[in-house]
Amino acid sequence: MVTLNVSAAGRVSLARGLPITVTFADKKPEEVTVAEVKAAVAAKFPRLYPARQKLTVKGEKKALDDDVTLEDAGITDGAEVTVKDLGPQVGWRTVFLVEYAGPLIIHPLFYYNPGFWYGALVPHSLLQKTVYTLVLLHFIKRELETLFVHRFSHGTMPFFNIFKNSGHYWALSGVALAAAIYSPTYDEYSRYMRGSIRSDPRFIGACVTLWLFAEVSNLHTHLTLRSLRPAGTRQRAIPTGYGFDLVSFPNYFFEILSWVAIAAMTGSYAAWVFVGVSSYTMSIWALKKHKAYRRDFGNEYPKNRKAIIPFVI
Repeated sequence: MVTLNVSAAGRVSLARGLPITVTFADKKPEEVTVAEVKAAVAAKFPRLYPARQKLTVKGEKKALDDDVTLEDAGITDGAEVTVKDLGPQVGWRTVFLVEYAGPLIIHPLFYYNPGFWYGALVPHSLLQKTVYTLVLLHFIKRELETLFVHRFSHGTMPFFNIFKNSGHYWALSGVALAAAIYSPTYDEYSRYMRGSIRSDPRFIGACVTLWLFAEVSNLHTHLTLRSLRPAGTRQRAIPTGYGFDLVSFPNYFFEILSWVAIAAMTGSYAAWVFVGVSSYTMSIWALKKHKAYRRDFGNEYPKNRKAIIPFVI
C-alpha cells in the first residue's frame, strides 16, 4: 500500500479541502504513476481535473511528468506532494486548429470583397491569384497535419494562451498579409506591377517551385517526427535522415523557407514582417529544444548539428 499527503501550492480555490491523503491499496511506489495521483486528486475535487494540476515534490518547483512513477521521482510511502492549479486548459490540437483557421477565413474575405476593403474593384493579377492559392494550401496542409500527423508531447496549455498564439497568425499572416497583397497595389493594372519582375510568370514560377520544395520537405520532416513517437506515448528518439543531418528542426527551417518564397515573390512589407517574427519565434523554440536534445542524449547526439539554420544557428 502507498499513502501520499497532498497539500496546496498557493491558493487552490477548486480544492478547498486540501490537504488530503490519497491511498493506493495493493500497490508499491514503483507501480504508481504521477498521472494516477492526479486522477486520485481529481476524484475528490472533480473541477480540478488532471490537466489543471501541477504536481511537485514538497519544497521543489519542477513539475512531475505524468508517466513518471513515484519511485523514479524519489517519492516514498508517506511523503508529501503539492498541487498547483494551472487554470483552465485547452488541448494543443485545438489550439493549432484555431490558429490556422484564421488565415483560411481572413484571406477569402479580402480576396473576394475588394470593394468593401478598398472601395474599388481589384482585377486580380497572376501574383495575387498565386499568393492566394499558396496561402490557402499552406494552412489547409497545416490543419490536416494537426489532425492526422502531429503527436503532442503535452496534452494541454492554459486556455487564455489560445488568444496570444492565434493573434500571431490571425493578425500577421491573416489580416496584415491579406490587406496588403490583395490591394490595388498588386492588381493587374497597377503601375507597381506593370513591367516589373512580379508580373513575370517565370519569376512567379521560380518562387512557386521554391515554395513547393519547402512545403513538401516540411511535410517529410513532420512524418519523420511522427514515426519516432508511438501513439499515446511521450517517447523521444534522435531524429535522422533528410534535413535532420544538418539541423535539429528542419521542419522550422522549411517553414521559414516557404514564407521567404512568398515574401520574395511579393516584396510586401507585411510578408517580410511575418517572416521576421515567425523566424525569430521558431529560432527561440529550436534553440531551447536543441539544448534539451543535447542534455537528454549527451554524447549520442550529433555534435555538428545546428538547431534551425544549416551551418549557422
